[in-house]
Parts: sequence; structure tokens; C-alpha cells
Amino acid sequence: MGSSRSHWEDVYAAKAETAVSWYQRHPVRSLQMIVAAAPDRAAPVIDIGGGASTLVDDLLAEGFGDVTVLDVAEAALAKSKARLGSAKSKVSWIVADITQWKAPRHYQVWHDRAVFHFLTDTARQDAYIAALEDATRPGATVIMATFALDGPEKCSGLPVQRYSPQTLAARLGRSFQLIDEARETHMTPGGSEQHFSYAVLRR
Repeated sequence: MGSSRSHWEDVYAAKAETAVSWYQRHPVRSLQMIVAAAPDRAAPVIDIGGGASTLVDDLLAEGFGDVTVLDVAEAALAKSKARLGSAKSKVSWIVADITQWKAPRHYQVWHDRAVFHFLTDTARQDAYIAALEDATRPGATVIMATFALDGPEKCSGLPVQRYSPQTLAARLGRSFQLIDEARETHMTPGGSEQHFSYAVLRR
């Protein structure tokens, strides 16, 4: 999503979802933060760049009933749909580039562990932030994970923008207040370590 749609379609066509560097069997940290942010399981939750992530499986297992997954790669979403089987009908699926997307509704929880750090130019970052503001109301929770300041400089062959929770909050602007943060060392399927920063922000 930080590059062309064809790039990500090719990635998911060439690799199993369990072989990509960002794969997590269970995205525990993200799930914990979403559960804490939304004790009401009817709260609408959207996962930006959710692709083939198993987060959607875990959200359904936790009883969330209003889950949306957005990704630029239809091939990635197809993998999640196949994995979920009949449960896929419980999820809203959106194929879109977030920097060109107009939200049809508001969400109580916005989650992104995949996209924002791939947006390395100001114009696309601004477009993402505009979509985020359009899709949330005051009181909404934004949970974002990006490569940390000591994280990789590239991922999937593309340059990335690294953040601390504080620099991420500053980039998102005054509409969002940093209320919690965490750090995670992710072990890729290939055995490499990647450092992530998590930020929880209140709209």
C-alpha cells in the first residue's frame, strides 16, 4: 500500500502468507490493545492493510461483530477469506489504497500495523491522515504500529519511514493524543529481528 497495487499483488502471489516478513501467527499485542480500547464488542473496528493477517480471525474469536479489513491487494484479502471459510461473511472487505479512499462510515477503533511506515513522502502521509480523520470521530481510538527508530530501513524491497510513538503522534497532528505506547521485537519467519513501535492515540 506504500507502493503500487501491483507490487503487493505480486508479493502475495509469490509468497504464502506465513512466509512474508511481517507474519505473526497471532498478533497478540494488537489484539490486546484493541480489546482494551473496545470493551463493547459491537464497536466498529477497521484494520488498515490487514491483508492476510490473522488479526481478523482473533477479533471474531473475541466476539467482535463489526470488523472491516482494508487492503490494496485483493490477493491478500483472498487468502484471509479462504482461511476464514464461511466466517468471511461476518467481515466487511475493502480493496482500496488508503491514500485515495473515502470512508463510508465512522469507526471506533482504527488499527494499522502495515501501512503508514511505507508512506515516505509528505503528500501520501497527508492523504492517509485525511482518511483517518474522515473515518473517526472524537473519542475514537487509533492503534498504530510502525518500524521503530532502530527498525529496518527497508521492507519488502521498499524504503520505510521509522517512528517513535512520540514522533508518530506529532506527525498525525493535534487531533490525536498519545495515551499509551509499547515496543515489540518481531521475529520474522526467516529468523531476523525487527523492532516495532506501538502507539495508542485518542481522537
